[in-house]
Amino acid sequence: MLSDVAALAIALVAHALITRPGSPRHTYGYQRAEVLAAQLNGLLLLGVSAWIAVEAIERFNSPRAVSGAGLTAVAAAGLVVNVTSAIVVARARGNSVNMKGAFVHLAADSASSGVAVIAGLAIAFSGKTWFDPAASLAITAGVIWAAVELLREASGILLEAAPRGMSVEEVETALASQTGVESVHHLHLWNLASDVPALSAHVVIDGDPSLHEAQVKGDELRHMLEAQFGIAHATLELECHECEDQP
Repeated sequence: MLSDVAALAIALVAHALITRPGSPRHTYGYQRAEVLAAQLNGLLLLGVSAWIAVEAIERFNSPRAVSGAGLTAVAAAGLVVNVTSAIVVARARGNSVNMKGAFVHLAADSASSGVAVIAGLAIAFSGKTWFDPAASLAITAGVIWAAVELLREASGILLEAAPRGMSVEEVETALASQTGVESVHHLHLWNLASDVPALSAHVVIDGDPSLHEAQVKGDELRHMLEAQFGIAHATLELECHECEDQP
């Protein structure tokens, strides 16, 4: 529960940062603060998991008395709180990797509380306390999997990988198929933040358009990218012929 409080605090700080406007030094603002927050929450999950795993292994070697009824009661109360909190965050998270980090914490705790209820009932009816560390290791495995997925997604954004669910080939084909476009090259697609895709590309225009005509065509292409792919940040370098790669 303490790690949940920390996770939600990190998410709130990141959310406050991403709403701040850009500055001469941070021209895109602080949108990637949410990605850093997600990474921090992923590392926090791994740290808590490692601590629980060490404690569980120790309890296999040195069993301790566990009240099955007490464990069940506390875990059941935690289950209600965690499920309710997870539902609230799930409704508000959208595509934000920052909110996903907070949700993963709450979802992991919900699953943990459910497993703890089962362990408490097993201990109450059988008297075997090894259900306690066994349940802990099962919980740890699930939390580690969720943390690794969260870290992989956040790292992909920081490494400027193409947004998930968006094909570079599909975007390039859509641009190249527009009327008046001869070809597209040097296309790059990445995320400024988890839900803010960005694009840059060189677009060769048919014929010998005037500056005004080229600007109108560029505006049309940017509107198409936003309407079809949700790419609001698109930088297009318009050309009248293929540029030569520089050595």
